[in-house]
Order: sequence, then structure tokens, then C-alpha cells
Amino acid sequence: MIEITAEKIEVQKVIDAAYAPECGAVAVFLGTVRNFSRGKQIYRLEYEAYPEMAAKKIREIVEEAKKKWEVKQAAVSHRVGKLEIGEIAVVIAVSTPHRQHAFQACQFIIDRLKEVAPIWKKEVAVDGETWVDDHA
Repeated sequence: MIEITAEKIEVQKVIDAAYAPECGAVAVFLGTVRNFSRGKQIYRLEYEAYPEMAAKKIREIVEEAKKKWEVKQAAVSHRVGKLEIGEIAVVIAVSTPHRQHAFQACQFIIDRLKEVAPIWKKEVAVDGETWVDDHA
């Protein structure tokens, strides 16, 4: 399951999509909107994406992770639109036979997603708005 959505993310749905009965580990990463970033008070974040291309890139990232670790299933859901403080922006769930690979694969997926997926983040702060460039 890979999705780009304007709706609130159903965390359990993402976890369920990543579950594999032959695995002893499901690692989950939740990326949330924080109220302070880059030295500024943040009011909200706004995400934009090219959904089809973002989903394609995320699938490629998951395939990379499967080659590096024993990933059996992975699921990723990323929000777009206006997100308030505390809301979930991204959920990644990965199942592997052992926990170490689940943690490593989960971190790899979020790090690569931020580098290459066509998803853009704008921080709305006390002193104005800034597009944040996390891409390499």
C-alpha cells in the first residue's frame, strides 16, 4: 500500500497493510507536525505533491529497501494539504523477520522519501511562509 492522501491517515490501516505472518517485526514511523522548526514558531505545514510520481518514487524506494533488508511488506501513507500542529504527515510501516532490519528499512524509506519524492513542504511560521527543501 502506497498512498498520497488529503485525508487523515488511518495509522492502523497502514500497519495492517505491512503485516506479514512470517515476520516477527513491524516497525512504524510516524512523522508529525511540530510547533517549532529552524528556529521559528510554526503554525502549520502545507504539503503539495505530484501524487502519481510521488507514489511511483515511493514504490521504487520500497523496492530498494527490499533488496537491502529482508522486507516482506511495506506500506507508506503521506498527507497533502494543510496540517495543524500534532497531525500526522506520514506513516511508514515495514515488516521483516527481525527487528533490526525493520528499523533500518523504515529509516531508509523516510530518509529517501524526503530526498527524492516529489512532495513539497511549506512551513507557515510567525514571520511568514517558507518552502523547505529537503531534497538532495
